[in-house]
Amino acid sequence: MRDTWEARDIARVAVFAAIIVVLGLVGPIPVPGLVPITAQTLGVMLAGVVLGAKRGGAAVLIVFALVAIGLPMLSGGRGGLGVFVGPTAGYLIGWLPAAVVAGLVAHAGARRLSWWRVALGAVVGGIGCAYACGIPGVALATGIPLPEAALSALAFLPGDAIKAVVATLLAVSLYRAYPPAFPRAVRRERVAR
Repeated sequence: MRDTWEARDIARVAVFAAIIVVLGLVGPIPVPGLVPITAQTLGVMLAGVVLGAKRGGAAVLIVFALVAIGLPMLSGGRGGLGVFVGPTAGYLIGWLPAAVVAGLVAHAGARRLSWWRVALGAVVGGIGCAYACGIPGVALATGIPLPEAALSALAFLPGDAIKAVVATLLAVSLYRAYPPAFPRAVRRERVAR
């Protein structure tokens, strides 16, 4: 079946690009005993699990384009080409495969959305892919060995796990309440388990 985009698909992509940007405006959220959590990667997870691989990836690419032209769209009001080469550039670049993989996993089967596929997509895509790009990026930019960079990333894992849970709950609730938010292929049989 050919994947055609409707006008509402373009609107959904724009809305999720805006959600990613708005979540960047939220400052770091302090969590007792943990590293403060930033919300922007929650938007990336949501874009993937709600919109699917292509549309979720498109939402992230729009954010990248806005950031590249210098708009302060990232957490802390950052923007410009410099953010694509700094110490956290790997995590930022990892947003694209994170959204794509989250969408591929969550929408596998494409006839219905299930909570466990959404959760798996948020974890494998939103956390796994982001770390797979981010950890080597930190090691490269800072000159520390890869194992040290991986060890330092563990501090962010609890916060990212919380975001994966929130993304799962929001996506499944949205699927039950408003299926038109999802691509046509997933709306065919609205049964969330």
